[in-house]
Amino acid sequence: MTQSHPRISKAVIPAAGLGTRFLPATKATPKEMLPVVDKPAIQYVVEEAVTAGLSDVLMVTGRNKRPLEDHFDRNYELESALGRKGDAERLARVQESSDLATMHYVRQGDPKGLGHAVLCAAPHVGDQPFAVLLGDDLIDPRDPLLSRMIDIQEQHGGSVVALMEVDPAQIHLYGCAAVDPTAESDVVRVTGLVEKPDPAEAPSNLAIIGRYVLNPAVFDILRKTEPGRGGEIQLTDALQLLAEDEKVGGPVHGVVFKGRRYDTGDRGDYLRAIVRLACEREDLGPDFRAWLRSYVTEEM
Repeated sequence: MTQSHPRISKAVIPAAGLGTRFLPATKATPKEMLPVVDKPAIQYVVEEAVTAGLSDVLMVTGRNKRPLEDHFDRNYELESALGRKGDAERLARVQESSDLATMHYVRQGDPKGLGHAVLCAAPHVGDQPFAVLLGDDLIDPRDPLLSRMIDIQEQHGGSVVALMEVDPAQIHLYGCAAVDPTAESDVVRVTGLVEKPDPAEAPSNLAIIGRYVLNPAVFDILRKTEPGRGGEIQLTDALQLLAEDEKVGGPVHGVVFKGRRYDTGDRGDYLRAIVRLACEREDLGPDFRAWLRSYVTEEM
């Protein structure tokens, strides 16, 4: 019988990056606030955490990230104006973000990498397992990846990472996992992790995507982790130590995700994500798909 482990209640969202790939748009606007159709990308991520039962959300921010806090706060002037106009629909959409979750914020003073950003969450998280969600990866709500990862962590303890098969030629863009199979088709045992390996040396084509469920033992490891690739403290390096020695913080498992993922960290994929999500919207989809078909036909 598998052992039951404490239910996870907290989510950590690192959001201190500079967004250099989207300059000049991100010169004064956080990349997490760039709209995906009509909601900022960060709201999709918080909604995913809440849907998985994680209503306590800590956002790790940095300089020029105040708009993130404002977005999840009340805007009484705007709400009052919409109320006076009788615009109940837009009022509900404005209030939705401030009612989503209990939001907390901590600043990452120096951009020392994802591992350092996660370490900034230690005082808030304490000694309980927690989830980490990166804002560049939007997971379709019809494919509940995070809930599955939480279930696996509750069964086995330790940590769980999200994995996705990619073209082997592209594995150098990701962290990569060496794995052993388990009795469950979508779950693997992670035996090693490599950050952005050369394709010829990659142990698999399973890339780490931006969802983690972590044992708090990772904090002690991160405190001792030296800067790695890119001069940053890499979360992958800490997870490698957990995978090597189960006694440190339990095993590391991976959930192999085959669902819908929208990558907003790349300009081209960001545009494709907007098109896909707009096409699937009931209020926008029919007219937008008709225009898109006409546009593509004309261009071809």
